[in-house]
Amino acid sequence: MIDPENRIVTVFGGSGFIGRYACEEMMERGLRLRIASREPRSAHFIQPLSEVGQLGIVRANVTDRDSVRQAVDGADSVVNLVGSFSSMHSAHVEGARNIAEAARELGARTLVHISAIGADPGAEANYSRTKGEGEAAVREAFPDATIIRPSIVFGPEDQLTNRLAAMSRLLPALPVIAAGCRFQPVFVEDLAKAIAAATADPARHRGRTYEIGGPQVFTMRELTLAVLEAAGRKSELVDVPGPVASLISRFGFLPGAPLTHDQWLMLQRDNVASDGSAGLEAFGIRPTPFQAIAPDWLQMYGGSRFARRRVNITAMH
Repeated sequence: MIDPENRIVTVFGGSGFIGRYACEEMMERGLRLRIASREPRSAHFIQPLSEVGQLGIVRANVTDRDSVRQAVDGADSVVNLVGSFSSMHSAHVEGARNIAEAARELGARTLVHISAIGADPGAEANYSRTKGEGEAAVREAFPDATIIRPSIVFGPEDQLTNRLAAMSRLLPALPVIAAGCRFQPVFVEDLAKAIAAATADPARHRGRTYEIGGPQVFTMRELTLAVLEAAGRKSELVDVPGPVASLISRFGFLPGAPLTHDQWLMLQRDNVASDGSAGLEAFGIRPTPFQAIAPDWLQMYGGSRFARRRVNITAMH
């Protein structure tokens, strides 16, 4: 067991979807956390998950070097979970560089940087390109950083599965864009365990890059069908032709769900772990199949009034 008196972890992005689970896993390992957030009140819901004196919340903006340094000062480890679909260069490149430089200059032993499968400085999509540039900035400033690249992440609060299930209740037929694009969705709790392990055991994971996916690969069409099955919904699927979806993306809207042109560009490349890359098995984690857990929250879209209650009860433990 790690001595909580000697380990402080500064977590940027700890109040987000992945962050809430990663923070809980790290606290269960005895780590003391300092969550750095632009709006500290957004992280207060994590407080009940901690022991007395185990959690602190500070105000910081990753684009503000001074606030980043103040948040990192005194920390043994730093975790960067920040991601954005709007201010991408500021969040993914400038912010990542500020965090990595502060971690190095202030003597942090460990930096765990969360990127994304498909991160590539030469990518056409802005999201993938800035994620790749961010990785390069991190490696330059903190060569021993651990980089974790997940595929799409699913869980009770995720945007994708909940949006698809909700759309199935509103539309007579569900449009499917990039029907053949492949994904390797990973359960948020599995990803959180990997982040916590990389943070708690830096000697084992220092300097490595991991690509984290689940046990199954789905096409977009197959994933949509799996979501509908988990939700107990029956809807017709209509594949949207590529040229039509590309045109719609330039207007930023697909009926029932937003689709930006950058997201459309990302859907032109599969989102699966590279052959031979290290993943969850490197952390001793057995990946959770989508069908084994998704009904716990998606069944509420099929009429089960107890589905969301089960999720909320699970989140309390």
